[in-house]
Order: sequence, then C-alpha cells, then structure tokens
Amino acid sequence: MTDTQAVGVTGTAARAAALLSSFIQAGYIKAEPAILQPAEPFLDLSGEDIRKSLYLTSDSGGEELCLRPDLTIPVARDYLASSKAGKPAGFCYLGPVFRYRGGRSSEFPQAGIESFGRQDRAAADAEMLALGLEAVAAFGIADVDIRTGDVALFTALIDSLDLYPVWRRRLMKDFNRKVSLALDIERLTLASGPGHKEYEGVLAALAGSDRKAALALVTDMMSIAGATIVGGRSLDEIADRFLEQSTLKSGALPHEALTIIKRFLAISGDPDDALGQLRALASDAGLDIHRAIDQVESRTGFMAARGVETDSISFATAFGRGVDYYTGFEFELQRKDQDDEPLVAGGRYDDLMTRLGAAAPIPAVGFAVWIEALTRSADVSSASRIGGSAQ
Repeated sequence: MTDTQAVGVTGTAARAAALLSSFIQAGYIKAEPAILQPAEPFLDLSGEDIRKSLYLTSDSGGEELCLRPDLTIPVARDYLASSKAGKPAGFCYLGPVFRYRGGRSSEFPQAGIESFGRQDRAAADAEMLALGLEAVAAFGIADVDIRTGDVALFTALIDSLDLYPVWRRRLMKDFNRKVSLALDIERLTLASGPGHKEYEGVLAALAGSDRKAALALVTDMMSIAGATIVGGRSLDEIADRFLEQSTLKSGALPHEALTIIKRFLAISGDPDDALGQLRALASDAGLDIHRAIDQVESRTGFMAARGVETDSISFATAFGRGVDYYTGFEFELQRKDQDDEPLVAGGRYDDLMTRLGAAAPIPAVGFAVWIEALTRSADVSSASRIGGSAQ
C-alpha cells in the first residue's frame, strides 16, 4: 500500500466513524451483532444477489452458518432477543460484511440504521430518507439521484385483481426479484408452444383447483412412485412447482388484469405527479388501492417537512430493490446522472420480524450505507471540483 492509499484508507475510516457518531447523536443505539450468523434467514428471506454471494460453513452440530452478508437481519435478530423486543427502538451500526464479489474484496464496510416498532410509518420512512441524504452529504457529495418506489402499492394492486393465488405469488416474486416484470407478464400469457409434455394432463387437471388439495395430490402421487428428492428439490417444492405451472398453463391471467398491471407499472415521475396518475388508475379501474396511495402521500408530506425537495425525487411504481422481505417504501441514492451501484439504499420490511420469530407484527424500516461507493464518489466529486477550478 502506498502512502497515498494509506492516507485514503485513514480518511475513509475517519469519515465512516464520524457518520456513525452522527447516527448515535440522532438517538440511535450502536449495535454490534456477531459476524457469524445462522444461514437460514439469509437463504430464506434475502434477495437472490445476497443468496448467491454467501460464505457458508457449519458447526459441529451440523447447523449451517454464514459470514454476515448484510447487517439488517443480524440487528433485527439481536433486537428480538433483547428486552426491547416489541418496543420502539432504533439502532445504528458500522462494521464489515462479507459477500463474494468476483474480483473485488469479499470483506467490505457497511454502515446504516434500523428502526423498529414505530407505528408512525410514514414519518419513519421520511426520516430514513432524510438521514440517508445526510449520510451522502457527510462525504461531500452534493448532487444525488433519489429513486423511490413502494412495493405495498403493487401488493394492493394485485390484491384488488381477481387472480388465482399462484398468479399473485408469481407476480410478487418477480417484482421482489427485480426482474423485468412487464416482459415476464407478456411471456407468461403467451400460448403454449408446439409439442406435448407427458405431464400436461396433470397440469390441466390441477388448474384452478384448491391449493391445499392439489399439493396433497401431487405429493401423494410422487410418494407412490417412490420419489423423495428430485434434482435437489423436496416433494413439497416439486408439488408447489406443479401447481404453479398448472395455473400458468391455463392462461389464468385475464386480459383486463394484464392491461391494468401494465398501466400501473408505467407510472413514474415526482411523487405528486405519480400520485395523480395512481388515483386516476384507481378510479378508472375501480381498484381498492386508496389506503396504499394515501400512505405515499403522507410520506411525501413528511419528507417535505424534513426539508427534502420532493420535486427532485424520482418515484416509479416498477421500482424495486430485489430484496424479498421488503413490504413498503424502498429507496436508493445514487450519484447524479450515473447508473452506478447505490450509495445508500433501504426500505420498509414490516413482515420480517414475524418471519424471524416475533410473536406479533413489528413495524421496521432502515437503510444501509455503502462506504466504499461513497468514498469513490467523494473522490470523483473532489477531482471534478479541483479540475474545474484549475481551468
């Protein structure tokens, strides 16, 4: 390491430490979860990008463990195991996380905030965005693109449409996995191609049937055939796949629903403009999504009250971060006019706490700060300012 690199590392560490101090001063308690974590929550609940980058091991008892790839789940688990569980509490953190990243270092620093138990969801969401913007500003980065969305809107839309449950699950899975949902909808509604598979009679028989009974039927059939594990999948997983395919083969997505979903996914603009488009869609299609729309409107008001210029926010109904456990507001902060990795990213994940073992639902929202990305962007911004002043 050269002297210049050493100074850069020291400067980064100092800025990261100052950022953590600012979070503590804002009322968030410093959290220090263990580096070695149970792997199951990350395998079951995280997005595909995290799952495929895990460093896995196991203990002497056979429990699968991993080096923490992110700090949200570890902080949430510690909160649930503490005396504060179920009560409003906020935590901040700064520490290493571990992910396979190709040619880049697999160990890198992450900072952030997690807020649990607050019932004033819109205000808490707005606070996360405001603190995220402060984190970017602390690294000397003035111009950022604010990208936002809300998976609760898509959930409300799907709930308002008359769809088979398997369609609902398929669409929600696609949305959370950050694929091109509009293209997938088109693909799923195409007529089956030529050729006939032996199991298509089973698929046709299962289409539209009761889910529980259909799963039991397929599981029993495979058990009779002596199958237990096929291609690494359990009988339950295979049966669920059969049921999904039976519904998709039946062409169960109505044309009207397809049209509404496409119109919904095309909505974008600043929050006020997007809200107008959403209310028009709800009115035209008779959709019961007003509560979710009202939540977006309330959040936008709290953002403005915190000094955020809401007309500079880019809101898109199709925006998602590819994390399976998000349930509402999502956001990313990126360098202005750059399609880079996020500097700060986060959102609301109200369902995660019960999936981690909480007896009752606990509201939760937070964000992560990517120190490496912030440092690179800060260096670029600094170089641009120096270059500009030299001309």
